[in-house]
Amino acid sequence: MKISLRLGLAAAIVTAAAVCSAARINAAPAMLGLIAHPPSEIKVSRCDPQQGNTFVSPAYVPGYYPVGRYYWTDVYGRRFYQPAVTRTNPELSIDYTNVGAKVATEIEFGLVARGHLVAEVRDVGTFSPGAEIKHRFGLSPNVFPLGTSLAQCLPLRITYQDGSKWRSRRLPTLMESR
Repeated sequence: MKISLRLGLAAAIVTAAAVCSAARINAAPAMLGLIAHPPSEIKVSRCDPQQGNTFVSPAYVPGYYPVGRYYWTDVYGRRFYQPAVTRTNPELSIDYTNVGAKVATEIEFGLVARGHLVAEVRDVGTFSPGAEIKHRFGLSPNVFPLGTSLAQCLPLRITYQDGSKWRSRRLPTLMESR
């Protein structure tokens, strides 16, 4: 009887420890300021915000930027200015792949730090299924300091070649000073 009671108690302790451990693992992204993001057809494999004057791999080329100042309406309905890629501006390097079946033509990414959206960038082009894209985008100097090394680049909105659109159902909290 004593042996089975001890085994039962030991099993209960192990089970309780496993439940607590699983809860900590599931809560870890939120505790780190990371956002559990709904799946999109864009898989980001690298998100690298740089404050400026740093070496960026030559594999990363500047993303879309038209002639003149680049303003666009973001997913929040606000007019957004995206700085050009220059030697002095901070930059955001994103390595991503279209893992869906449709060709994407516009992708809006959010840079999230400590659970808040601190910057946005927009890429325009022809992003075929399976294609890996490595682009650099200009950022406002006001984005820094991020206060974390665990920044995320999340797809916020995607426009496809057939005219259909995808929008994240869980947008990150907007940081007001951009």
